Amino acid sequence: MTTDTTSLDAVHLDPTRKHDFVFLIEAVDSNPNGDPDNGGIPRTDPITGQGLITDVAVKRKLRDTVAMLNEFEETPGNDIYVEAGVALNAQHERAYAEGAADGPRSAQAWMCRNFFDVRMFGAVMTTGKKGKWAGRVQGPVQIGFARSIDPVTPFDIGITRVTPTRQEDVDAWNKPDPDDKKNKGKETEMGSKHVVPYGLYKGVGHFSAPLAKKTGVSAQDLATLWRAFTLMFEHDRAAARAGLALRGLYVFTHDDAFGRAPSHQLADSVKIAARGDATARAFDDYQLNVPAEPPAGVTLTTLLPQTQPA
Repeated sequence: MTTDTTSLDAVHLDPTRKHDFVFLIEAVDSNPNGDPDNGGIPRTDPITGQGLITDVAVKRKLRDTVAMLNEFEETPGNDIYVEAGVALNAQHERAYAEGAADGPRSAQAWMCRNFFDVRMFGAVMTTGKKGKWAGRVQGPVQIGFARSIDPVTPFDIGITRVTPTRQEDVDAWNKPDPDDKKNKGKETEMGSKHVVPYGLYKGVGHFSAPLAKKTGVSAQDLATLWRAFTLMFEHDRAAARAGLALRGLYVFTHDDAFGRAPSHQLADSVKIAARGDATARAFDDYQLNVPAEPPAGVTLTTLLPQTQPA
């Protein structure tokens, strides 16, 4: 069963209900999530070879997308707490400077009202100056790792640049000093790019209505979350992320705050299987099966439908 996705009265925007969601991320000749402990190479499960995308990577893109939207639409309450170049202590201390908070409880309430990611994802705001803390918020939106359907094969591709970085290297190359045996200069510089040729990743997330009630989540907040999901790769292009795309977003909405079916059962109902024996190199190499009728008490909203060839 699908629903109207345009109205704020749509079931998938109801913060008083439990929601579980499945998302599909495609990577084509791209690095969906580099591992800083391994030279930036795409993350993989060392046992199965499946690719991984961390929850932190997904939430970073969601935060950046909401911040980008807010620059143009200036929606009150949609500031971002975990923001590049801004100290976290300075952020939650704003509750006392700007919000006239008189303690952790009132500071926490101010942070929830003013910061989208605090309201949705939660935050630990118990650092900084004593008497300027804002407590700990458990967010209603929790996102797990996304894991590729099949093993991926990360490549380390060597690249060259026609000019070096330093002027002294250019000078030494053009006018070599016969007495300087060490510095002969250089004409180009080498680099590398880490990518997977293809990977389709499946991730699962959850929305808790009881926790949303505590942080003050609205229907508009959920609309912003789903919109950020659909846009998060569209304005985050880079040389090693040119082929990232959201290929599916499916929201299972329960008819109450606590849930009518186990979340793992709903996630497992979105099935993805290879069409043949060949190594997948395109989305159409997979057969996607989404349940026509979810369990009783659950409504399925397909926010990003994909047409599969028969």
